Amino acid sequence: MHEDRQGRTPAGVWGRIACTWAVAFATLHFYWALGGNWGLSVSAGPLAEERPAWFVAVGLWGVGVLCLVGGVLGWLLGRPRPRGRAGGVVKGLGWSVCAVLLVRGIAVEMLLLAGTAGQEANVSPAQRLWTLVLWNPWFLVGGLVFGLSAREFGRADGSSGRTA
Repeated sequence: MHEDRQGRTPAGVWGRIACTWAVAFATLHFYWALGGNWGLSVSAGPLAEERPAWFVAVGLWGVGVLCLVGGVLGWLLGRPRPRGRAGGVVKGLGWSVCAVLLVRGIAVEMLLLAGTAGQEANVSPAQRLWTLVLWNPWFLVGGLVFGLSAREFGRADGSSGRTA
């Protein structure tokens, strides 16, 4: 019964959204790793056509597995906060994922808007547009979702004076 109540708290909701966000990204990377092409050319450019082994292993399978780890973290952020150090580790990881995704999203967005990204990497106008309006905003959304998850997870134990 406690589990049902936790699922309806802000921590539970944001944790489920963070988990879903990460699993969706994992699924897309596994689709690409298995040979799928939809969206990969505007995301990875020439690497999508060449598909070198290191790119498939690290950039597709590796990122997919990392996203699944993020999915587990999102799930944990939506659960009741464990006492002690474990709860602090989960909360800290949530804030870390938030920071990485937001910094990545903002930095790439600024580079693309300033026109300094891709001059040497041969980024096509289509890649630039899709990155600006589709791919990159999803990193910003993910960062915000993990941040809200970590914030509410910290509040779930009453540490900020509130109870969820």
